[in-house]
Amino acid sequence: MAVNMETRDYSLTGPRNKQAQELGIASAEWYASPIPRQRMKELMKRKDGPAIRDTIIWFAILGILGYLAYLSWGTWWAIPAFAAYGAVYALPGNSRWHEASHGTMFKTGWMNEVIYQIASFMNLFPATPWRWSHVRHHTDTYIVGRDPEIHAPRPPVWRVLLGELFHVYGGIADLRRIFLHAFGKMDKEEMDYIPASEFKKCYWEARVWILIFIAVIAACIYAGSILPAMFVVLPTFYGFWAVMLIAWTQHLGLNDDVLDHRLNTRTVYMNPVIRFLYCNMNYHIEHHMFPMVPYHALPALHEEMKADCPKPSPSVYAALKEIFAALRKQRKDPTYTIVRPLPSTARPYRYGPAPYGTVIQQDELIVKKAE
Repeated sequence: MAVNMETRDYSLTGPRNKQAQELGIASAEWYASPIPRQRMKELMKRKDGPAIRDTIIWFAILGILGYLAYLSWGTWWAIPAFAAYGAVYALPGNSRWHEASHGTMFKTGWMNEVIYQIASFMNLFPATPWRWSHVRHHTDTYIVGRDPEIHAPRPPVWRVLLGELFHVYGGIADLRRIFLHAFGKMDKEEMDYIPASEFKKCYWEARVWILIFIAVIAACIYAGSILPAMFVVLPTFYGFWAVMLIAWTQHLGLNDDVLDHRLNTRTVYMNPVIRFLYCNMNYHIEHHMFPMVPYHALPALHEEMKADCPKPSPSVYAALKEIFAALRKQRKDPTYTIVRPLPSTARPYRYGPAPYGTVIQQDELIVKKAE
């Protein structure tokens, strides 16, 4: 079988953006599993209690780990201590940023906004730009030329994937945008998904962030040590490995340019500790299909949907093993795609008008994908 080695332009300013719109896969209608309306209303109910409890627990754990890291400074124990602090700084910061961006973490609006702004800074995700980036990600999930949050192109670029374990590429790009915004300018790609009415908000947020950066630098100079930055700003980089190892499980190795989240998104079973840190985002098919269901209701939503979805990955390890096997194959065949079999109780997959890739059956036979 001939392999499609076409070079694809993943930028939002390239021809793929227009092509996706012409094909009808941009801002399109997505498949949704059938759930009774009354049950969905119950699942969508927002609450303050779970998020207040979980936020207090998160900051308490972060405070304890931070204190232990402080005590260990200057010894070899600082390496594991700051690794733990960085992981608990970055991963829950990422998931809280994400959940608050949907406005579903708390019932009370200002609580969502406060946590959103704090968590955005903790991950160095410019708050307003990333809010709109994530709206586009949900509107056009893994539609090439439309989705600004695709983790890896086909074929994958290994130096970028591995560099992102320490937020090298994404972090530097976001810092560049922060300084650009501070001078009243916008990145060309950002202008594709951020409304012009939000530009001034982006500029003022960036200016506040730069003041915080200056304060951290001043604290380091005053202390004669980088220790202050080890607690604020730098954990975004040295703790980002925890974000990426989990975030890679969301979509990598799956379909592009389809209109069914069961084809381009992965649900993974995780232990209670990771689920707490990750705000139950391991139920990722469920979240993408019904993004207004709060994080605390996702396990219940999973039970409602699982008869209509492929079997979840049994663990993070199993998911990563599957992903990296697929990425290695995509180096030689960019069309290689994982498509998991559906249970007999499920409705058929909805590929949409322009699916990309091949269907990998359980026996690892590569066949021409269904139209």
